[in-house]
Amino acid sequence: MHADNEYSAILTHLYEKSLILHDMSQFHKVLAFYFIDSLAHIDYTTSIYTYNYQSPKNIMGAEYLRWRIDEEKKGNRVKFPEFINWLKKEYPEKFAQLPSLWQLIYDDEDPAGYCSFRIVLDPDSRSEIPSNMLYIMIDEFFNPDFLKSLYTDASLATLFDAYISRNSSA
Repeated sequence: MHADNEYSAILTHLYEKSLILHDMSQFHKVLAFYFIDSLAHIDYTTSIYTYNYQSPKNIMGAEYLRWRIDEEKKGNRVKFPEFINWLKKEYPEKFAQLPSLWQLIYDDEDPAGYCSFRIVLDPDSRSEIPSNMLYIMIDEFFNPDFLKSLYTDASLATLFDAYISRNSSA
């Protein structure tokens, strides 16, 4: 475990969140995939900081994340990163409302990315992500307005479908 255990508290913060007031079956399928995927990356990154790399928790997390590599290539999921960059250009106010993790990871101009499934904000740094930033990332994904935007008839889902429609005929 991490020496000062600050990352363990972040995992507790994540696991205490609930979607009980939401019907995930009504979420837009692509947005739901990336929502859960982002939580998995937050979980894995924090778990690496908390537990030994070879702990069963980290091995299980890595197995899910390996599976998702093929899953993100299915259907319109592959267009999600392009959609985020389109939002940044065409709807900057909507882009600014997205969770910061989506802004960082999928913005073509930002160096952040996933490296061996970990969230890496700066590829040239070996520093851990500051704990306060992970708390913020978690809270942004569970923000009620953001969660409402994931439903198939909601703002973000409608914009994603509009983006797909415009770009499938091109």
